[in-house]
Parts: sequence; structure tokens; C-alpha cells
Amino acid sequence: MPSPDYDLIVIGGGPVGENVADYATKGGLRTALIESELVGGECSYWACMPSKALLRSGSALRAARRVPGAREAITGGLDVDAVFARRNSFTSDWDDHGQEEWVASAGIDLLRGHGRLVEPGQVEVAGRVYSARAVAIATGSVPVAPKIPGLAEAKAWGTREATSADHVPPRLIVLGGGVAGTEMAFAFSSFGSHVTVLARHGLLGNEEPFVGERIADALTAEGVDVRRSTETSRVERGADGLVTVTLSDGETIVAEEILVATGRRPATDDLGLDKVGVELTVDDTMLVTGTDWLYAVGDVNGRALLTHQGKYQARAAGSVIAARLNGDPVADGPWERHSATADHAAVPRVVFSDPEVAAVGLTEAGARETGRSVRTVEFDLGAIAGSSLHADGYQGLAKLVVDDDRRVILGATFVGQDASELVHAATIAIVGDMPIDRLWHAVPAYPTISEVWLRLLESYE
Repeated sequence: MPSPDYDLIVIGGGPVGENVADYATKGGLRTALIESELVGGECSYWACMPSKALLRSGSALRAARRVPGAREAITGGLDVDAVFARRNSFTSDWDDHGQEEWVASAGIDLLRGHGRLVEPGQVEVAGRVYSARAVAIATGSVPVAPKIPGLAEAKAWGTREATSADHVPPRLIVLGGGVAGTEMAFAFSSFGSHVTVLARHGLLGNEEPFVGERIADALTAEGVDVRRSTETSRVERGADGLVTVTLSDGETIVAEEILVATGRRPATDDLGLDKVGVELTVDDTMLVTGTDWLYAVGDVNGRALLTHQGKYQARAAGSVIAARLNGDPVADGPWERHSATADHAAVPRVVFSDPEVAAVGLTEAGARETGRSVRTVEFDLGAIAGSSLHADGYQGLAKLVVDDDRRVILGATFVGQDASELVHAATIAIVGDMPIDRLWHAVPAYPTISEVWLRLLESYE
């Protein structure tokens, strides 16, 4: 029987697929990476990087306005063209030549085209079938649009169009109150667009209830029209190019553009999964149930649709694939090298709104659903000395969710300016299963916003 073309073929060349391929190659495997669009994927060109570049300038300007001395130095608003130019620099003007060079330098073969399984261990791309001892699917996720009459015909923006926009619509309707919708509402409002957010189930509903309330208040303060618990019954784009949205109560809202940001789903279409008879359920090494050769990593497995969590899974998967194919020991127990254990207990997430939202682990509701003995503590971030130095009128809130029997943290949420920098300490505490009594010895430097940890521990006791 002829030897396979590769030890491992990875379908999907985003950051997750790149990391699977890189770690497998470092483990001595002959690896190929298949990509149908731009190497570097959604995060590099249409999601994480360009969206944060669009948000940063407005955030920096608002931060300066909160500090006397800096406030007086501000003489104008944002230079939107400069913001767009900076965004373009982070996407390399949507050119993946640099990423292509990195793939080659890492010793990975790049195959351009759409990859699909044709049978176990065989992948077709650009009309040719390649064989491999193992295959990893890392195709990410795709947007989900609601079935609203007229929406499909209205040529709405998706998140790609929003993050790659080269102009600012005078009026923008954002359909959806999740992370993408919230962030783009802040960004385009800072550019001068009049933004209306239509959120069927409120804002950021997967987080603690106070999160959505505070973000709605912040958006409103920025001039955004936030409509919560709102149903949309129809969308039309007229001959004049304007979009008219009709709400369930008959009210109409008109804008130059509408952005649909109502969630994402795993990108499993046309992968040939029916050819090999599998569904993409995985164990903690990302091995697909019922196989010994197929892996699904990142958004496509539906575990945690976040780039950093996908890259974490990729490090485990690339390493374990190499270990298994090389006959080396496998460390796949909880919290071991080849196991993505954190997916279940310690997923950090940040919304780059203003104030920022940073959370990790379980919310109070999620923790109570597990049947644990749960106790929560909250503290006003604005009452911290470091916060008052950071910005005049600093407003924020911190919350810990604690397993009261074991006295360990199950979850943490922070809302406030630059609160994203607080979440990693909470992540370490959860991953390390660190008892509250031991956390007393992790002394926060003064005067920093991290002093909130001391105040939270005092509140717990």
C-alpha cells in the first residue's frame, strides 16, 4: 500500500489551523495546510484584529477626555481616515503574503482551495485527492442571519463588511446585541454615525445581568439608540439605497446601512462529513467521536467560539496528533498537556466596549445550575484608588462567583475602563483551583485597579 502524502492534513488556515499544523510539524510530522481564502483566517482579516483596531482610537479618545490635563489638549474628534488606515495596516490590506511566507518557514505545505473529505484519511482540494494518517478540521464559524422578511434582499452588512468598511454611513442599524453588534455600535458611533441597536433579547445576555445594563447605559450616553426586547418584522432597501426596518409594533427606522450581527455557527457545510459518517463531537484532545484519525479544532467543534480558546485547543491537538502518530506517550488527563480542560471551566472572554467587559468561568446562574453551594461577592471598581487615578468618574463593577464549600473561585466578571487587564489573574486562580485563603497572599500592587482583588476577598470574608 502506498505511503500517505502527509502525516497530517489541516483543513482551514486560520489561527487555529495554523497552530495545529505548527505544533504537529514541530513534533516531526509532515503537514499540509488547506485554505480557500486568506491564510490567517477570519480573525486576522475580518474579526479580532480589524475590529479592535477600529475600536481602539475611540476608546483612547474617550479615555483622554476623562483625565484633566489630557482633556484640555484635545482639539478635535477622530480622524476616521487615519483609523481606517491603521486598521488596514493590521490586515496587511487583506493580503496574506506574509502569512504564506510564515507557513513556508515553518515547514508546512500550503494547499490553496476548498478542502473536503472523500473518505477516511483522504481530502480533495483543487481537484486532487491527498492522503494522510490524520486530518484536522479547523474551518471556524460562519454568521447566522435571522429569517426576517426582506433581509436577504436588502444586501445587509455582515461583520466582514463592517470591519472592512471604507466609509461611515450617516445612520447605521445594528441587528443583534451580542459581542460583535455591541462592539461595532461603539466603533461606528465614535466615527460619527447615528447608530440604532435592535436587540431581541437584550445586550450580552450570556453574561451576568448587570453587564448588559451597564453597556446599554454606556451606549446611550454615546448617543446610540438602544432598543432591547425588540422584534423586527421586515427589512427593505429602497431604490434610493436607504434601508427601512419595520418593528413588530409598526414603527419604522431608516438608515443608510444595516449590520446583521446575530451570532455564528460552526462552518461544517461541504466538508464531506457525510462521506465519512461522522458528526463533529470531540473529546478533550479534539479527536472526533468514533474515529482514530479525525480531529475538529476551534469554532467548528462548537465548544468555545473564541480565537484564543481555539488556539489553546490547537496546541493540545497538534501536540497529541504528533504524539499518537509517533507512538509517544499521551498526556490527556485533566489539565495535562494534551487535554483542553479549560474549555469546561475557565474560558476567558472580553468585549472591547467602553467600559470593557471581561469575564472568565461561570456566571452565577451557570454555577447554580451545577448544584454547587454558591456564594457571590461584588465590589464597586470606582471605589478603588487606582481606578480614581486612572480616570475621573471611573465607573465599574467586579463580581466573583465562589464555590462556598471548597472556597475556590468558579467565575469572575469585571466591567470598567481597561477591565480586560484584570481577567487573566482570575483565569489563573480558576485554572489553579486556588483557595481563597491562599489568594490572600497574592498582594495587589498599590495604587492599581487590581486592588479590587483585596476588596473582593474582604467582602467574601
